[in-house]
Amino acid sequence: MDNYLSPLIRAGAAGLLLSLAACAPLGPDYQDPDIHWLADWQPELYGETKQDTQAADLSQWWQRFNDPVLTDLVQKARAESPGLRIAGLRILESKALQGIATGLQYPQVQQVTAQGAYVDQQRGSGRDREFRTGEAAFNLGWEMDFWGRFRRGVESADAAYFASVTNQHDVQVLLASQVASLYYGYKTTLQRIEIAQQNVQLQKRSFDITEQLYNEGQDSELDLQQAKSQYLGTQATIPGLQLALQQQRNALSALLGRSPGDLPELDGVDSKLPELEPLSLQQVPANLLLRRPDVRTAAWSAAAQSAQIGLAKADLYPALSLFGSFGWSGNSFENTANVTTFAAGPALTWNIFNYGRLRNNVRVQDARLQQALEGYRSSVLNAAREIDDAANRIAQTGTSQQILDQSLIAAERSLEIATRRYREGYSDFQRVLDAQARTFAQSDRAIVNRGDHVAAIIGLYQALGGGWQEAAIDSVIPQEMRDTMSERTHWGDLLKDPLATPPPPAEPGTTP
Repeated sequence: MDNYLSPLIRAGAAGLLLSLAACAPLGPDYQDPDIHWLADWQPELYGETKQDTQAADLSQWWQRFNDPVLTDLVQKARAESPGLRIAGLRILESKALQGIATGLQYPQVQQVTAQGAYVDQQRGSGRDREFRTGEAAFNLGWEMDFWGRFRRGVESADAAYFASVTNQHDVQVLLASQVASLYYGYKTTLQRIEIAQQNVQLQKRSFDITEQLYNEGQDSELDLQQAKSQYLGTQATIPGLQLALQQQRNALSALLGRSPGDLPELDGVDSKLPELEPLSLQQVPANLLLRRPDVRTAAWSAAAQSAQIGLAKADLYPALSLFGSFGWSGNSFENTANVTTFAAGPALTWNIFNYGRLRNNVRVQDARLQQALEGYRSSVLNAAREIDDAANRIAQTGTSQQILDQSLIAAERSLEIATRRYREGYSDFQRVLDAQARTFAQSDRAIVNRGDHVAAIIGLYQALGGGWQEAAIDSVIPQEMRDTMSERTHWGDLLKDPLATPPPPAEPGTTP
């Protein structure tokens, strides 16, 4: 009868263990926080423009500028940027951490030990005596995932992996925006230098005329010194602009992973800025906002932290494990037999007297989760602010440009009249100097504002989260780098496996 019941008892115990292991894991199941204002959010300036972003692909928005140099620079930056490579390596790191978390679901102890000894002993009669001993053992231990400790660990690692992927997307967004901003900032500065040089030439002629008239006794020293002061003052603005030009060039070189100034692509580039049609945001911007890579990174980081609460709670409860051990020992003594041992069974461990340490760890993880949730809400607010600021900046710089263009026309006409009246003897030279100063100032302001308008449009593309593309492992980490890493460390298939795509967020106002 006992022989009959033993298999039933073992089968029942195994079934019980399996059912216990299938229990729901401890800790909260993560969901993105509800942003109550987001579903109805619609900035006032939306709908004032022409193009429709809903039908447009923002992943390569820079191509809308129809500038081959910009397109070339962005593509090279995506291939060579150190920052983007670091973000790709963090994906690889998180994939390895995923493997660690997954491996903990399997037997945690798989240990083989072996040892042997040889003894040569000399006895009193002068005869040697030798003997040998050996032992070998295999130990196996498997903690059952009764409280979901290891499942939560995998969940946390998966979320951290998705966070690394969306972080790499965010680096793509920032990189494209920085390249475009620096490129058109460079062209704006180049145009400002050209305008300053033109005004220097104009004011130099005026200075030469006043100097000649003064030497001939036909003009006062006051006119001479005023003309000289204005000429030299305008000339003094050029070195500062040239410094800014070199700094922009160096910053662009760094984004492309090059030494300072190594940008032959900019040799011979003109200073013309694009005339761009502004965007239309007819759709509810929340659909784009929640898909911004930095917002998704904040959400996945919160999800990874949420699972840590379950891990901490599992430490409060007993851990049930299965263990097995097989051993062998033997020696060279004739009268001693070899010994084989086998042991198997359950084991229970429980930290009963932890003096609040484990419970406080749960509180620590919960506080960190709340911080992550507030970080997510903050990222959504920041994204909405950036979209609204960019839309307002586009509108205001566009309005300012119309005024500045008209003001420049008036300043140029004023200079023309003042110059003619001076030559005809109807006004003094001061009127010419004042008109020259106003024309130069208005020209510079118009150029700066036009550059700000282009930067505002680039900023809106960035604020909408445009400029990233799903990437394969061979584009995230260059082949040369993967070859180097393979020579240094055995990576298995991690350097070949495709990258997983994070699930999209739930639509605003819906339940995930």
